[in-house]
Amino acid sequence: MNNRIQRVRHEIKRREVEVVNVQHLTPNYVSVTFKGETLHDFVSASYDDHVKFMLSDADRRDFTPRSFDNVAGELTIEFALHATGAASDWARQAAPGQTAVIAGPRGSMIIPMDYAWHVLAGDATALPAIRRRLEELPADARVQVLVAGEEAATLVFRSEAQVNLQRYTDAETLLNAIRALSLPDGDGFFWFAGEAAAAAQVRDMVFGDKGHPREAARISAYWKQGASGHHEDL
Repeated sequence: MNNRIQRVRHEIKRREVEVVNVQHLTPNYVSVTFKGETLHDFVSASYDDHVKFMLSDADRRDFTPRSFDNVAGELTIEFALHATGAASDWARQAAPGQTAVIAGPRGSMIIPMDYAWHVLAGDATALPAIRRRLEELPADARVQVLVAGEEAATLVFRSEAQVNLQRYTDAETLLNAIRALSLPDGDGFFWFAGEAAAAAQVRDMVFGDKGHPREAARISAYWKQGASGHHEDL
């Protein structure tokens, strides 16, 4: 199988923005829309791009651009709220009129939409990317979605694609479901994001046990238990 993924680089810019809308989609999941003239040339070419949300010069966290509108100069980022953490603390009290600084994305991994099948899986931190991808996929796309956590239980997933959505209560049941999953025949793409230890297990399942080609998958550790600001592609 040839690698059909296209990787592109973007000019990194520091952008000052202002909060214009805050929506609590669930008790622990917040959508924040930012506006600013600095967003007129913002680029996010892939559903799992990430921007640096700059709490300070020394404290920067990665978040997925959920949606953006260059004409309106608006960017929406969704925050999964953890019990502790600087980014969660900020999002929990976010209100219109507050300012923030973002930078990036540094680059995009553009995954074609015409695969025979897609698998999208992950915990709460993966939900912005999964929800964005589902909205972007065409009506003839076949998608298996496996998500875990309290947020995933109540969030709405919109798509014109043919979606099989499975929700799980926790990371362990999600991992068991991925372990039991039979990948369809044909040229397909597997995507997962979540905690580092879980991502490592998924990597071993998908590439080892299931023999899926590495060039047709992306498995990322969006966070690591006990660490801050962790992001790693496995």
